[in-house]
Amino acid sequence: MNSSRPTPSPTPANIHKEALGTLDAAGLTLDINYQGISASAWKLLFSRAKKAGLSEFITDMFTGKVVNASERRPALHSALRNLLKKPILVGGEDVMPAVSDVWRRIERLCNKWVGITDVIHIGIGGSDFGPRLIVEALAHVPDINSRGMRMHFLANIDTSELARILNRAQPNSTRIIIVSKTFTTLETMMNARAVVDWMKANNCTKSQIAHSLIAVTTNISAAKEFGVKMENIYPFWNWVGGRFSVWSAVGLPIALQYGFETFKRFLEGAQAMDIHFQTTPFEENLPVIMALALVYQQEKRKIKSYAVIPYADALNLFPTWLQQLDMESHGKSVGRDGNRVQLSSPVVFGSAGCNAQHSFFQLLHQGGDIIPIDFIVVREPMSNLPEASAHHRALLANCLAQAQALSHGKEADNPNEVYPGKRPSSLLVLPKLNAYFLGALLALYENRAATLGVLWNINTFDQPGVELGKVLAKPIEAALNSKSPSIKATEGIDSITAERINYLIS
Repeated sequence: MNSSRPTPSPTPANIHKEALGTLDAAGLTLDINYQGISASAWKLLFSRAKKAGLSEFITDMFTGKVVNASERRPALHSALRNLLKKPILVGGEDVMPAVSDVWRRIERLCNKWVGITDVIHIGIGGSDFGPRLIVEALAHVPDINSRGMRMHFLANIDTSELARILNRAQPNSTRIIIVSKTFTTLETMMNARAVVDWMKANNCTKSQIAHSLIAVTTNISAAKEFGVKMENIYPFWNWVGGRFSVWSAVGLPIALQYGFETFKRFLEGAQAMDIHFQTTPFEENLPVIMALALVYQQEKRKIKSYAVIPYADALNLFPTWLQQLDMESHGKSVGRDGNRVQLSSPVVFGSAGCNAQHSFFQLLHQGGDIIPIDFIVVREPMSNLPEASAHHRALLANCLAQAQALSHGKEADNPNEVYPGKRPSSLLVLPKLNAYFLGALLALYENRAATLGVLWNINTFDQPGVELGKVLAKPIEAALNSKSPSIKATEGIDSITAERINYLIS
């Protein structure tokens, strides 16, 4: 892949105040002054990270060692944004030529992508959240170079979502991207078949349909059997978890809508954060500091949840993406050694400010539980409207005021008017909203997740807990589809579920 733009060097982290305070990396600024953590406490936290073997883990993860022990795999999503093409060996083979080939293929596809009115991206979970978030966020960038296609994301098997998309799309100028690592994901494949049936019903020929289908998968034979042409199949690797996959061909909608150079800038921002994470001492390392702050609040204040509040409408989907990253990675009670763990993922929630202030901030200020918050702001206004500067000042003022109020609280004679204060928060600042800083933001939280896995002794990269419900859904679906007037409890269906089935099919 050729580009006249040099890959940016990582931004060094700089401490501006004593006891950490404010730090910078990859253009992002982190202010932790309201975390309430003393210099002596930070010293203990950094020592703890070193004793936990975090340095060794970081090296192992970025060099392709097996860090996903339960599945005996590396976790190499960082290779997908390794624009420096530094060799990374898996099983003695450098993975970067294959990754670079995908970059070239995406760039070629972008260059010949003409006459398309609609793209239907079909995937669920990690195959959906990342590209949906970035496509939506970049749509808020003033004057961004966009092809202006209708970019539809189809995840749920609720046909209301399917119907809404098909009512808008034009079948003869629609392209379909099917993303499934195994090409067997129930929701994805049901939706893919429904969209193909829609094309057939609208008189698209077999050749037109084959030309319209694109697959991102590890199961090439299944994709070909479905009808996808070999040249339209993009590889997915077992060493990439779905929730870490937006950097791969899973992110095709980003490149197709905004151009390959924008997609590359997205990767560059993530790469800069990766370099910072690998090369910066823990005392100045943003992902490490954010992880340690969360662990401190868990142990010191017994917190059970935390909120992420982006004061940017463009990032309204960011909490949704982060929920999967954190809770699917760390929603576990058993550690890497097979023993029960003391700490694991808190509940993650959030939405865009100022809307969130009129929703759940009452709980944050005066509720019985302490809930730490990550506030995220963009320094520059996010529109070219005449009112942009004034509105943006009000937006920033609200964010800063909420953080101050949470920290200091308020005394009053009336108990209803007392704000307890001492509610910890951090402030994360993006200089502006663009692909580069979005890449840095997502990589920051990915690397924080990896750090938390080490500190909690949890495997960040597997998710066995999501499988049981999938298994049980099969006999229940068969029962719902049966003509039996009365379903009885059987293996896989308990008595309560049997009663519910009977009610639903009666």
